[in-house]
Amino acid sequence: MKENPYHQDKEEMKELLYQYHQLKAGRSHSFLDEDSFERIIDYFDDAEDLAQALEAVEFAAERYPYSSIIQLKKADLLIAARRYADALYTLDQAELLDSHDINLYILKTDAYLALDQQEKAVELLESALNLFESKERIELLFELADVYDDYEEFDKIFDCLKLILELDPKNEEALYKICFWTDFTKRNEESILLHQVIIDEHPYNELAWFNLAAAYQGIKLYEKSIDAYQYAVVIDEKFDYAYRNMGDAFIRLRRFKEAIEVLEKVLELSRPEDVIFEAIGHCYGKLKNYAQARFYYRKASHLSPDDSKLYYKIASTYIKERLWGQAVKQLESALQIHRMQPDYNLAMGECKMQLGIIKDAIQHFTNVVRSRPKNVAGWEALIRCLYNVAYYEEALEQVFAAIRLTDGKALFIYYLSAVYFAMAKPKEGLLQLQRAIIKSPKNLKKFIRLNPSILQNQLVVDLIAGFKRNRSI
Repeated sequence: MKENPYHQDKEEMKELLYQYHQLKAGRSHSFLDEDSFERIIDYFDDAEDLAQALEAVEFAAERYPYSSIIQLKKADLLIAARRYADALYTLDQAELLDSHDINLYILKTDAYLALDQQEKAVELLESALNLFESKERIELLFELADVYDDYEEFDKIFDCLKLILELDPKNEEALYKICFWTDFTKRNEESILLHQVIIDEHPYNELAWFNLAAAYQGIKLYEKSIDAYQYAVVIDEKFDYAYRNMGDAFIRLRRFKEAIEVLEKVLELSRPEDVIFEAIGHCYGKLKNYAQARFYYRKASHLSPDDSKLYYKIASTYIKERLWGQAVKQLESALQIHRMQPDYNLAMGECKMQLGIIKDAIQHFTNVVRSRPKNVAGWEALIRCLYNVAYYEEALEQVFAAIRLTDGKALFIYYLSAVYFAMAKPKEGLLQLQRAIIKSPKNLKKFIRLNPSILQNQLVVDLIAGFKRNRSI
């Protein structure tokens, strides 16, 4: 029966450590070769005993002063001990022994970065690229990309990854990374050209198809993006991120049924996520299938119960169906999380107004205008509410405030006219209506919608007719 290899290695290591301690204590005349010292140093390093590892490497360096490997191990440990100047000195000694070991440049880079000397790290790696080919050159390019990341030279990260893919078109790490940096640097056109070349050589590379699709998506060529994602999922039918991004592209094209289909595929392939449920809910909402929209929004809210936006979206589906009471319940949940959020208050104000709970409606609309004093929607809702319940004095006060804070928006001049008419001030009403029509004819319909019976006033009808006649001339 063969001896257990692990047990054998353990016994060998035990014997090496014994010999090392004997040698260190001066009690042994036995010999430890370079490989044995490397194993002893690695043993202490793996055990995270930095002091013992440093002692062992110093001991080894005294006995093997011309070993570049020992010098590199020493430099690596000195960097771990934050003795960066000593590490750089040791690396200079190692370079004299062997200037073509890639670890020399990687360790020097680590030391320079630790000393916040990014320029030296870049200079070193750029010059070292000329010394290496193939896998080692690629490794240095990854190192250089990391330095540029630390240095916030983001376009140069893209350049490094592009060079790597020109050397090794199937390099997975580079393919994964360049997708992110393409989006970050907005170099989508370059990415498209790069990945088209890769696909010509390697047509079954799903990552290249995915990156091509993402680059098309980045410049809003959604049809081409979808085509490329479909190639990716034909090659790898479990490529959930391709389905996810394809769903987004379908949504951008307002092809909601197809978006639902691919997003459902994401749910089959990966663990449930609130963003996917929310996206499907959005699609059903756009298709006016509000019950299904709520179903998926609720699934999302179960996964993310503190996301107030989801309760608001559920409420919005009820509002579209004019189910005000059900909407209120959802908005209450949203407002418990974000009490002053303007959109939630605006929706709640509308629901309360429709339910005849006017005092609450006014309070919610007031919250909106306090939060967004220059926003038209909040003022419009507040004034409309006050007008509809005949609080004309307060409506007049709020109209003046709205005109002042929104730089004289024409809509509020129309509303000022409507309030004057309601307060039995026809001269002022006609004057403001004339001002409003001259400023923005398109908002006239909102004036009429506020009080359709105003068209029974002959003076108003004549003013509108006269304006239309003059425009036609």
